[in-house]
Amino acid sequence: MKDIDTDDLKVKGKFDIKKAPTVIDHGASEETVHKAMKEASKKLGKLQDKMYANNQYSVLVCLQGMDTSGKDSLIREVFRRFNARGVNVYSFKTPTSTELEHDYLWRHYIALPDKGKFAVFNRSHYENVLITRVHPEFILKENLPGINSVEAIPGDLWDQRYEQINNFEKHISQNGTIVFKFFLHLSKEEQKERLLRRLDKPEHNWKFAPGDLEERKYWDDYQKYYEEAINATSKKHSPWYVIPADDKETARYLVAKTILDALKKYDDIKEPEVNEEVLENISFYKKKLRDEKD
Repeated sequence: MKDIDTDDLKVKGKFDIKKAPTVIDHGASEETVHKAMKEASKKLGKLQDKMYANNQYSVLVCLQGMDTSGKDSLIREVFRRFNARGVNVYSFKTPTSTELEHDYLWRHYIALPDKGKFAVFNRSHYENVLITRVHPEFILKENLPGINSVEAIPGDLWDQRYEQINNFEKHISQNGTIVFKFFLHLSKEEQKERLLRRLDKPEHNWKFAPGDLEERKYWDDYQKYYEEAINATSKKHSPWYVIPADDKETARYLVAKTILDALKKYDDIKEPEVNEEVLENISFYKKKLRDEKD
């Protein structure tokens, strides 16, 4: 398999969604890619154990993408080999009545990972500058001061939110949360095929919702607002990575490898040093336990 520099997936300059590939040539079979993903996942799981002992850093993984881009299966496969206590997954659906009584970032704040742990946001705070752009009427549910109609939404609201999101991510990164943001870049043609597979296979019919077809009508709008949001919020402390997602196995591997490559650079993530007294008396402690009578 061709070596892939995951740093090349990072958005560093102007992002043009139309020029971004949805497939990548790695010259390997699906089986080879799957094995590489499993190996990266195992290494991540061991690294998380070390992070837990280190107790200084946490990791936030945000996954965004169009419907059928493979977020659910990616989470299942990439984080399968983690200690179950080391990773929490949150799927952010339509805000509840309780969540709407707070600002839009509140439900994301309270889901942030503890030190030493991973949190995965299946959809994230970026829904508030994506779906609300396509469907601005959703903003009205937030009961914001002075906004009682779509026409009353100020033109600079989205820029304000980009600034708020940047401040949010800068704040948590400065306090030990390592932020990864992945855009699973799917082609419209591949989405069509995945929706058809859901309809063709009875065991997958439950995954299909008529609303999926309605949202396809807004494809170009979503692409426009993804591009805008990524350009406004890809920062050094919380970069976006654009993942070609037409092939699910490859997308999973790229996400796992990206996280692993980045975390390897943190040379201060170490297991704590063992107390000298414990080291000096290990033989004594072992003998004491072995000589213990039931």
